Amino acid sequence: MSQPPNPQSLLQFGKTVFDIEARAIQTLKDRLGDSFVEACNTLLACKGRIIAVGLGKSGHIARKIASTFASTGSPSFFVHAAEANHGDAGMITKNDVLIAISNSGETTELVSILPLIKRLDIPLICLSGAPNSVLAKAATVYLDVSVSEEACPLGLAPTSSTTATLVMGDALAITLLQARGFTAQDFALYHPGGQLGRRLLLKVSDVMRLGNAVPKVQPETKLHDALLEITQKRLGFTTVLNAQDHLQGIYTDGDLRRTLNQNVDVYNTPVSEVMSKNPKTISVDKLAMEALHFMELYKITSLCVVDEDKKLEGVVHIHDLLTAGLA
Repeated sequence: MSQPPNPQSLLQFGKTVFDIEARAIQTLKDRLGDSFVEACNTLLACKGRIIAVGLGKSGHIARKIASTFASTGSPSFFVHAAEANHGDAGMITKNDVLIAISNSGETTELVSILPLIKRLDIPLICLSGAPNSVLAKAATVYLDVSVSEEACPLGLAPTSSTTATLVMGDALAITLLQARGFTAQDFALYHPGGQLGRRLLLKVSDVMRLGNAVPKVQPETKLHDALLEITQKRLGFTTVLNAQDHLQGIYTDGDLRRTLNQNVDVYNTPVSEVMSKNPKTISVDKLAMEALHFMELYKITSLCVVDEDKKLEGVVHIHDLLTAGLA
């Protein structure tokens, strides 16, 4: 049994792969020109979907490219080249643009759907390493993703070539994103379950507490009863409202500590005499992330949600924001 290679050899093997693939990407960058611009304009003019087609390793890359297009504002999906020959070609319509990915440009399953593409008269963008291949010659736009060498020392496993193709797909998708003026808010719409989506879409109205969950007392309420309200609602404070539900102030745990230091009679003192009269507030239409930033800035744990007339609409607590996954 042969001895395993030493750690330095393993590190060198890995670094060599990085070096080879980095050179491939740099060479690809230097080749970008008019055909890339034409491909971008073709995709921008697409009235349907961008359909990425591939087989084997190229199929995996095509699936990733389609996913990147779809999440950055360009409707797209992947079609398996083999399945396209057995019914899935029906997914392709006359308003679509097809991106065919094949390193050799001769993949039988892709070549066999060329008659359909011609019949539908739709643009074909070919990503291949073979400019004289059948697919390259049939393409509306050919993008050269050839590499001088694969990172695989046997020259067999697609490595540099798949990396180059993936980067070309990313370049197309992100260029389209910028050309369309796609924003972070737009991105969030396509990722509502992710943290970015929550940060950019979730509003105060989505997380605030309403109705009986909100601690409320009136200005004339005795301090003892205000403390009972704080205890029952378990938010560490109570709002103080007039008869029209307009916010007059709040009374917090911190206010309680200051009150006790002053030997105030909790049974006979109205809460209005010891409350904080200018509490921090936020409006219902603000992003929940703004509420979190506000709390961090002022080192508080709750905000009163009010309308433009200072009428209370709810309260938002730091725990609500944490539960929503914002921090």
